[in-house]
Amino acid sequence: MTEILSHIVNIMLPVMLCVLLGYTLAIVKAPFDTKLFGSLVSNVGYPALVLSHLAKEHVEVGTFLTVVIAAVGMILIFGCAGFVLLKLLKIPIKAYLAPMMLTNVGNIGLPVSTLAFGAEGAAVAIGFIVVVLTAIFTIGVALPMGRPNFAALARQPVIYAVIIALAMMASGTRFPQPLDQSLDILAGLAIPIMLLTLGFSLATLKLGNLSRAVLLSVLHVGIAAIAAFVLTRVLTLDSKVENVIVLLCFMPPSVATYLAVSQYQSEEASGVAGFIFVSTLLTLVTLPLVLTYGTKL
Repeated sequence: MTEILSHIVNIMLPVMLCVLLGYTLAIVKAPFDTKLFGSLVSNVGYPALVLSHLAKEHVEVGTFLTVVIAAVGMILIFGCAGFVLLKLLKIPIKAYLAPMMLTNVGNIGLPVSTLAFGAEGAAVAIGFIVVVLTAIFTIGVALPMGRPNFAALARQPVIYAVIIALAMMASGTRFPQPLDQSLDILAGLAIPIMLLTLGFSLATLKLGNLSRAVLLSVLHVGIAAIAAFVLTRVLTLDSKVENVIVLLCFMPPSVATYLAVSQYQSEEASGVAGFIFVSTLLTLVTLPLVLTYGTKL
């Protein structure tokens, strides 16, 4: 048990220290261009990660497609359960359903999966990122605004990187070594920037209705447990892939969903911010528990 706990500390502490650094930068009002860093991650970091990890066949094509199905299933479970709970609690669905169903598999899920399960864990997390990113620009925008933003989705380089990577995986093609090494370098910028940006964003959120935030955060963990149970029973998965999927089910709501809510459902923005903030803090408890008892490290 001591060895397991030490391993979990080695996984979680680096992630949390990077998030804390980003939070501190916001507190001391250090210059931090979130739009620039977000653009770097979405236009350079994510595509490089996809091409670096998938094209090297850290997972097979069939396994990757199963991961995509699992990610879609996770969103559907969160969406259906979240809709029912929000209806029962009489909480605005247009504002809260997107953060309830779209989780932070990028900023937190990817680094934790990579540290816990290596390159294969990163490859599985990338499958979830692609699905959730697609959902953020469709469902995540359509719920608060009333219509999806397909134009913004079409401008996301990660979508085209996945297509290229899948074609290379199917054909067995490899990048020339100089290009491959360049992708490795560029992929390395994604995780630290994401963690710093997450911490900075959490510090700048205007929080409200914390009692509701705590309730929804606890319910979110409950739905995560249901999603993990259902997906691991329905899908036939390799043990390591199953471990990563279970872990990714317990990610907090995506900070990216707050942007559309703040723009189109501004009266509920502070409450949604509180939900995201409390859920993210709750991962300090839930993720070590999941790594200890829900996965086989």
